[in-house]
Parts: sequence; C-alpha cells; structure tokens
Amino acid sequence: MSGPAGSRIDGVHHIAVMAGNIKTHIAFFAEVLGCELKALFYMHGVPGAYHAFLEMNENCYFSIVETPEAKAIPIELGKTHSGNGALSSAPGTMQHIAFRAADEANLLGMRDRIRSHGVNVFGPIDHGFCKSIYFAGPDQLTLEISTQMTELDSRAWIDPEVVGLAGISAEELARYTRPAPSPDTGGTVPQPAYDPLKPHMIYPEAVYQQMLTVPDEVISAASRYTDPPVKITA
Repeated sequence: MSGPAGSRIDGVHHIAVMAGNIKTHIAFFAEVLGCELKALFYMHGVPGAYHAFLEMNENCYFSIVETPEAKAIPIELGKTHSGNGALSSAPGTMQHIAFRAADEANLLGMRDRIRSHGVNVFGPIDHGFCKSIYFAGPDQLTLEISTQMTELDSRAWIDPEVVGLAGISAEELARYTRPAPSPDTGGTVPQPAYDPLKPHMIYPEAVYQQMLTVPDEVISAASRYTDPPVKITA
C-alpha cells in the first residue's frame, strides 16, 4: 500500500547518539556490528566536539557525537536511558534503536557475529511482521536488529483499543494513516512566527529569536562546512 504523493521523508540518513568515549563506540559499531567508519572530524560549529559516521549503506549512517561535557553527565536508567526495550525513559529520549537485517539468515548471522565478540544477545523474537534480536551497546544503549517478514498492513496492525487509549479520534486516525500530500511550493514557505506551543530547539532565548528573523539564504551562506578535513590529492 503506497503513501500519498508529495514531499515526505523516505528513510533515515543518520541516527546520532552521544558518547562518553567516541573510540569505544567506533570500535563497537565497526568490529561488533560491521559498520565501516567513513568519517571522523571536529563537529561543525561545535568547538571541542567530535563527530563520527559509520556506514550501514551508502544512504544510511550511524553517527556518534562526543562533546567535552558529555562524560560528566550521569546515565540514569529510567530517565536518560531505558535499559531494555520494555522499560521506560523520559519523554523525548531514545528508548531503543532497531537496525535492519536483509533477511532471517542475515539476522542469525548478525547474532553469531555479536556473540563472537562476547556480547550477549537474545532472540529472535517473532513479532508477526518482523523478527528481532536484542542486545546492549556502549553507554547503556538498548539495541535491536530486525528483519521484515511481511508488509505492515495498517488494517491488521492498528489496534482500535490502543487507538482509543491514545486519545486518537476516527477523524484523526484517517489523517494519520493517509497523510495529506504536501503541495509543491519549491521551498518558498517563510519561517513561521514564533509559537511557544510548538517544538523548539534549545538556544539562548535572545539568540534563538534573532535566528528566526534571519533569512534562510543567510543562515545557509554563514554555515557552510563543505571542505573535508583531509585533502585528497590522488
């Protein structure tokens, strides 16, 4: 069942997690999970911070950030981290990450690879539309690898009872299952006025309000980081 026409996100370019020690994460995701390290550089516009990209495929990366302050922030299960895929963490935090395996053979192959590095893994667990294995990563990451077994059919997998418990009306459900197509405006929609009820990034208040008044082309021109840290001569 295809979705509506128009602009929409079409995948994950990268997932970024904070690291207490970026080398520990790079070693885990390269050696244990087999992702090639493709980039490691000073984070653009953030003095003293490092940014790494490990490739899952040519259009999808796992990204790691280390800032000077990160290692001093405590991990608190039930707040900053869930601890496993069935436990809670604070709203807005990452409860778990599920990576993708192409098929069940690859899923079991990944289980073998992870276990061969001394990391404990559980599963596969059959969820009907996918099968998943579960394990932990550095800094108490809760990780999963899933392989899709069948297409997700919303008629079978949207539970009316849970819809009601979530406070979703029939009209809202219709909008959510078939989002309206995005009109082709060619990038001409202006910055909306500040609305405190909408989500906002955290900057100093005066700085943020000033940023909202700056034209997009000025932001883009002032924030260009197109040169890689190493010049390739051959």
